[in-house]
Amino acid sequence: METVATPCPRFSGLRRSCPTFHNAPSQSFPPHINSLLRLSSSRKPSRAVVAMAGSGKFFVGGNWKCNGTKDSITKLVSDLNSAKLESDVDVVVSPPFVYLDMVSSSLTDRIEVSAQNSWIGKGGAFTGEISVEQLKDIGCKWVILGHSERRHVIGEDDQFIGKKAAYALNEGLGVIACIGELLEEREAGKTFDVCFQQLKAFADVVPSWDNIVIAYEPVWAIGTGKVATPQQAQEVHLAVRDWLKKNVSEEVASKTRIIYGGSVNGSNCSELAKQEDIDGFLVGGASLKGPEFATIVNSVTSKKVAA
Repeated sequence: METVATPCPRFSGLRRSCPTFHNAPSQSFPPHINSLLRLSSSRKPSRAVVAMAGSGKFFVGGNWKCNGTKDSITKLVSDLNSAKLESDVDVVVSPPFVYLDMVSSSLTDRIEVSAQNSWIGKGGAFTGEISVEQLKDIGCKWVILGHSERRHVIGEDDQFIGKKAAYALNEGLGVIACIGELLEEREAGKTFDVCFQQLKAFADVVPSWDNIVIAYEPVWAIGTGKVATPQQAQEVHLAVRDWLKKNVSEEVASKTRIIYGGSVNGSNCSELAKQEDIDGFLVGGASLKGPEFATIVNSVTSKKVAA
């Protein structure tokens, strides 16, 4: 039976004393959170269908994780090649390493290929690792770094992930930089603290933000069937954009795509896409189904302002 994504509405999780991000600041908040709340309150109310707050192109990535066989991936590639996709979307898929070359050589040029990880430097005596140079050699344009499964299962820390991102960018790969909080961190009101710390590890070392897409993925929503409500996701995306404005530059805050991941599927993508600061999606399980992934890509139509 297919898992149905359900919202997790019982807490906002940003701060225990603030159930919604748009509440007026109070003395219980640290100064940097009060600043964010003041920024958010100055935004005009969202319309039912809104344009993107950022200036970047809508971006949808499919993270296939450790799934697939030659037969199933051949079928998936065939479905993607025949799918009708909206033109104003950047589309990327990320197969397992062993199928990267196969997918890269058979997938339509309309869709770019990403790796799921890369090494911190040039290749060499690093058993089990994949170098950026090798990924470029087989046609990869992107790499996913900092995914929660790498952080919390493999044990990669913020600084290690930041250095990986810096090396990949310096060598010409785009980086899908993942951030997000655990359930206990959200319940403790640490969502902003965790996300900002992870962002800082990237900001401290990357040479430029030109080829970075930020993927906010609340860990409690990845593969669980739970999905952040559109409002919960928007709250964090707005906070991330404001953090970039304050700590990097206004230009970077505007240009950098901030995409959402966490049980995104064909049923919930349209409502999520309507949020002003959600610039696309990083899709897990639903990206293994060609027609459903196409539906998610085409949710960009929800962004277009009604005339």
